[in-house]
Amino acid sequence: MIEAKDLVKIYRLGKVDVPALRGVSLRIEKGEAVAIMGQSGSGKSTLMNILGCLDVPTRGEYYLDGQNVAKMNEDELASIRNQKIGFVFQTFNLLRRATVRRNVEIPLWYADTNNRTSRPNVHEQAETILKIVGLGDRMNHRPTELSGGEQQRVAIARALINNPDLLLADEPTGNLDSQTGAEILALLLKLNQERGLTLVIVTHDANIASQTQRIIRLRDGLIINE
Repeated sequence: MIEAKDLVKIYRLGKVDVPALRGVSLRIEKGEAVAIMGQSGSGKSTLMNILGCLDVPTRGEYYLDGQNVAKMNEDELASIRNQKIGFVFQTFNLLRRATVRRNVEIPLWYADTNNRTSRPNVHEQAETILKIVGLGDRMNHRPTELSGGEQQRVAIARALINNPDLLLADEPTGNLDSQTGAEILALLLKLNQERGLTLVIVTHDANIASQTQRIIRLRDGLIINE
């Protein structure tokens, strides 16, 4: 599913080169649940951005389902993100004035550039996903009317709507209390097991990481052990 070879990422700040990744190589199999851990500045967010096709490495190769995406242009990266990757963020990133269902539908409308998807079918897909994440009775509410845990479930539903192969979760429980965070983690792991999603979680929480199949630890832009 994922194969990265000698990833290097260098940011230019003024006249200074700042290395975020110094030669990261890893492999994540299809259907695997993996945690990426590291202190602030370890390079884990940079690695997540590259794995999610939000950024490209300065040097190195990144293969996603056999495609070398490290050399793709912006349009090609956007297409890969839309077709293969779902994102869940710590801050939910929901449209506050849109209904829950509308928030979940948004990726489908972006994908449907040729107007091939009918409005009833989009509604039906969103409703199906919302039922899977336990929000079948909250479709017409707005994010401001939901708890933090419910908002994160909406974000997960949105990430799933295009049926991705890879789900990337960046500190998905960071803004939640411990009980709600445990429920969100359980949902992510259930989706990994039942739908065969490849799941990559970036987290500071050792308890969360311990519940995945494998932990990748970063320090100073390098993997220190797997």
